[in-house]
Amino acid sequence: MRLFDTHSHLNDEAFSGDLAEIVERAEQAGVEAVVVPGYDLPSSERALELAHRFDILYAAVGIHPHDASSADEAAMEKLRLLAKEDRVVAIGEIGLDYHYDHSPRDVQREVFERHIALARELNLPVIVHDREAHADTLEILKQAGASEVGGVMHCFSGSLDMAQECLHLGFYLSFGGPVTFKNARRPKEVAAQVPEDRLLIETDAPYLTPEPYRGKRNEPAYVALVAETLAKIRETEPEQLASATRENARRLFRVQG
Repeated sequence: MRLFDTHSHLNDEAFSGDLAEIVERAEQAGVEAVVVPGYDLPSSERALELAHRFDILYAAVGIHPHDASSADEAAMEKLRLLAKEDRVVAIGEIGLDYHYDHSPRDVQREVFERHIALARELNLPVIVHDREAHADTLEILKQAGASEVGGVMHCFSGSLDMAQECLHLGFYLSFGGPVTFKNARRPKEVAAQVPEDRLLIETDAPYLTPEPYRGKRNEPAYVALVAETLAKIRETEPEQLASATRENARRLFRVQG
């Protein structure tokens, strides 16, 4: 299979000791491209650095809702400059997280809107994190005009109704390790219904490791396991699933190849 991992935090400290080996294993597994999203300014800078170091890596820059309180004017201006750099393909990881509330919800919403405005200014798609904030996430995507640039709902966890709303906005839905978990009923049900031309796959490494490696550090090579599981759910061949999701990712992020 030829694969595209649309979300992998290779800029995380978990990979500081063996990054070259991680990238080599990914290539051996058939991974042709990986998007490395930022979650604050340092990780966004690191993502760009890695994208220039490894041919298969591309960067996204953004401030995660956990760190929304740090997104002052200076931070957003620095992010704007980073986003203009070569090999930056998206604004992200951005969105809302009402599970931990590490930043106040009103601040999260304001910063999410500002990121979407930046994406529209620079004509870049967005990578959206949504945890236990489905209604507000959808409202902001609609009100802030995110459909103008499109994007991906990273590690989608919403209902089929929400999936339809996101598809109507022109967004892609991405699935990762959780779709391989035995008790993951809703992600499997939704993944079975997503149109093939709107489906993406990811690892979210080093988190959410798919079966049978659950509990261990995740890495891009394991995106093959996600592809195989989704192929079974959708009753298609893994190669077809890999090909479709790869082309979808290339189209969304405007990556040639």
